[in-house]
Amino acid sequence: MSEFDTICAIASAMTNSGIGIIRVSGEDAIEKVDNIFQGKNKLTEMDSHTVSYGHIVLDNKIIDEVMVLVLRAPRTYTRENTVEIDCHGGIIIMQQILKAVIAQGVRPAEPGEFTKRAFLNGRIDLSQAESVMDIIDSKSALALENSKNQLFGLLSKKIKDIRASIIYEIAFIESALDDPEHISLDGYEDKLRNKVISIENDINRMIQSADNGSMIKDGIKTSIIGKPNAGKSSLLNLLSKKERAIVTDIAGTTRDTLEEQIMLNGISLVIMDTAGIRQTDDVVEAIGVKKAIDTIEGADLILYVVDGSTELDENDYQIIDKIKDSNVIVLINKSDLNSKINEDDINKLVNGPIITFSAKNGDGLDVLEDKIDEMFFSGILSDDHEIYITNARHLNALTNAYNSMKNVEQSIDMCMPEDFLSIDLMEAYSQLGYIIGESIDDDLMDEIFSKFCTGK
Repeated sequence: MSEFDTICAIASAMTNSGIGIIRVSGEDAIEKVDNIFQGKNKLTEMDSHTVSYGHIVLDNKIIDEVMVLVLRAPRTYTRENTVEIDCHGGIIIMQQILKAVIAQGVRPAEPGEFTKRAFLNGRIDLSQAESVMDIIDSKSALALENSKNQLFGLLSKKIKDIRASIIYEIAFIESALDDPEHISLDGYEDKLRNKVISIENDINRMIQSADNGSMIKDGIKTSIIGKPNAGKSSLLNLLSKKERAIVTDIAGTTRDTLEEQIMLNGISLVIMDTAGIRQTDDVVEAIGVKKAIDTIEGADLILYVVDGSTELDENDYQIIDKIKDSNVIVLINKSDLNSKINEDDINKLVNGPIITFSAKNGDGLDVLEDKIDEMFFSGILSDDHEIYITNARHLNALTNAYNSMKNVEQSIDMCMPEDFLSIDLMEAYSQLGYIIGESIDDDLMDEIFSKFCTGK
């Protein structure tokens, strides 16, 4: 098997649909498909980026009526000759066409192999390649926007600009050491220190963006907390728009943690409904209460549901003590009933927005949506030139690069020789190179692309 064999795969979803797509890429892709295509035009004689109507035929048997798109290198996704066969979207018909293509000596593509070739052929760098799957896997409009920004090269440009600054300093030091008569290093350390601090700040801003990046990509980890019968499960059902949790008037109905991923006004939330927190002698319920308390520490957001029809009690005060250092939105629930709690009662105890709410009829839901957006994503991604780090591999490389630049700064302060500075500068340069694939080993590259879907 060669990395540059002609390859093929079903590029559309493996489900019955209106249209199916079989993608073929490689030096002789056009000739191979032409062997099984019957139409007015020979594919080998067609101009690039043109479409021909006809049939896929094998052994004198028509398999399907198709439209075939011919794309000639280098103006293709892989920078290789590419053919896309648009056929009827049935699973069986797509598989039959794929088998017909394979019968011409074309190899089935590995997962992510089309995008891997786009990377190897220099059409995109590694960070852009990884953003392709992020686009496919996007769980929210914010995640999609951030992934598109990476695909369009905004992260790549930042990394390349920083690397250009670093390599300039490395080259200057090396040149000065090789030719001290003509290139002086007098006063250079002060200039370099200012440049190093500026680069550190640029890298650190990207590192700091990873917290928001994680929420953008994976969703806001949200825990619904409250005492029994406060309306937590009703809130989960309201947010998920389905009967996800059992709701009864019996306190303690929820014994375990339920998790649901939902979209709230374009924002992805990973919601955890928890057991009501109270003192209990019930062994099973006590386990549920402990799990509920444990979710507080790892949550990005706490939705504290208060039963507005009853006065605050010791269970509420216990909960308030545990969530006081968290991002909290207080929902005074059951606004459809006579309230025995007002916002002032809660405001003295909890530092966070307070919303009068009804999980039964949805009153206050729009206010909750706006408040979450304000707390986490107000103005986020509004700048077309902003990017948020969502990839753990990128974050690790940025952290290593930042530490290397810190070592340069410390070496300058300690008046270390210039050749020591070059070592750490080169390490930072290399670490940033891992992000865009300038220096990456085959095993890591194979691991990255193995996570892609077949056909992409």
